[in-house]
Amino acid sequence: MFKIFRFRLYYHQLIRALAILYILFRHWRINWMSKSKFFRSFISIRYKSRGIIHTREERIRMILEELGPTFIKFGQILADRPDMVSEKLRLELKKLQTNAKPFSNKIALQLIENELGGPIDKIFQSIDPNCIAAASIGQVYKAVYKDGVDVIVKVQRPGIETKIQLDLYLMKLIARMAVKEYPGLTVVDIVGFVDEFGITIKQEMDYRIEASNALRFAEMFRETSYCKIPRVYMEISTKKILVMEYVDGFKPHQLSEMKAAGIDPKVVAENGTHILLKMILQHGFFQADPHPGNFFIQENGRLALVDFGMVGMLKPAHMNFLANFTIGIATMNAKIVTSALLTLCDKKYYHDRDDLEFAIQDMLNRFGYLPYEKMDFTLMLNECIQIMLKHQLQLPKSIYLLLKALAIIEKFGYNLDPTISLPMLIKPYAQELIKQKISVKAIATDLYDTVKDYVDLIRDFPGEINQILYRIKEGTITHDIHVKDSSALAKTAMSFGRIVSLAMIVGFMLAGSIVMTIWGKPVWMGNLMFATSSIFAIWVLLRIVFKTKF
Repeated sequence: MFKIFRFRLYYHQLIRALAILYILFRHWRINWMSKSKFFRSFISIRYKSRGIIHTREERIRMILEELGPTFIKFGQILADRPDMVSEKLRLELKKLQTNAKPFSNKIALQLIENELGGPIDKIFQSIDPNCIAAASIGQVYKAVYKDGVDVIVKVQRPGIETKIQLDLYLMKLIARMAVKEYPGLTVVDIVGFVDEFGITIKQEMDYRIEASNALRFAEMFRETSYCKIPRVYMEISTKKILVMEYVDGFKPHQLSEMKAAGIDPKVVAENGTHILLKMILQHGFFQADPHPGNFFIQENGRLALVDFGMVGMLKPAHMNFLANFTIGIATMNAKIVTSALLTLCDKKYYHDRDDLEFAIQDMLNRFGYLPYEKMDFTLMLNECIQIMLKHQLQLPKSIYLLLKALAIIEKFGYNLDPTISLPMLIKPYAQELIKQKISVKAIATDLYDTVKDYVDLIRDFPGEINQILYRIKEGTITHDIHVKDSSALAKTAMSFGRIVSLAMIVGFMLAGSIVMTIWGKPVWMGNLMFATSSIFAIWVLLRIVFKTKF
């Protein structure tokens, strides 16, 4: 039975690999033909109306779209990584849309029954047999729960887990082959990025994780009147189906409808911005894909949030970075901004700090004559990140999710209220973070941790010394030496070897001449050897003392 399963797995992998190779080969053939003058004229005449001739970036986007949901999501995440792809390719990848076709409603309802462990009518009063939305991983149905509340039921596509596992396996294989062929790709760690992407998409396939995220957001905004997080029905939700309270409202682009209903777009813009800033700067846990489709605008400017599959988490150090960065921008202080960025990269000492600070100051000068409330906060942060990448400084991966979230916040607010200012709204949160950092409680906690570390060091020191001495006695202690510049080490070893060899030769000559002079017959050869070896011994000693190269 196990062999049959393995055979089927290999068979599906082979079929999928052939499909991928066919798509890649077809696009490569069209791209090659478009470079030839003869074939380009032929393609232009025959296929121009179909849009066959495309740029390299467009071709990559089209390939990802044809390869399916896994590769589309991969491209969408890659579009938010300026450290890995060019700006032109990033802009093209941002066009990727997961316009997934819905699968059979009959199959979907059967899958829901299988997960519930019984007929649908025992759990729900009714369910709409037609899906209301479809995505790459699952699709959504509207139903009425047994207590009369409208709910949505998200059900996973059949066999999607196997398909994604196959795609991830092939993506890792392609990434490893690409690194072997182009060693320069190790700088951007494409293999590690594929592994990270695999973890992200596998988490999205487990609806229990999304349910947990929703519950966490509900607790965060429990006392925020202008934020609505739908209720999760954990008792009937599983890994493959998610049941949540149904929410409705206006979309952010429906300005005229909102105004007709008595909703002020300016209030909505401010409320939405505050919700996302609270996530980022108060809790360090935010919705990583807060696009307009995930917001429903309700009465009194309240916003209902949906879709919690992709989230971002920030360490306290990352939140402090954003606070210090904001204050640095507000005061136009390049030193504060530079320190914040270097702290973010975990660089206490950086040899090109002056050059980095000069580049940051140049960037600030370009925006310096604008009023603070008119500054493009996201653009300035993005430019700082580009400067860091030019200096080959590695930034935490979560910062790119943060940058994406901030860009969406700014666009969301501007579309509803062109006069809104993200810098002005973010400044109070930054000041509060800095106040917390320098509060008496925070300082006392840091002092306590420092004293505790020293106490632990004093307590553990004798035992660690005894352990080291025991290992030395047993002959089991080892030490690994990692050398970055092997050529320099080789030159040093050769130089040291020459010194030792010459010293040994001179030493033997000196000892031989002394023996010949004292115990042998005093001949001119012994005296000459003694004088020559003495001169060489002094010369070698001087070379060692003054560390002169041979």
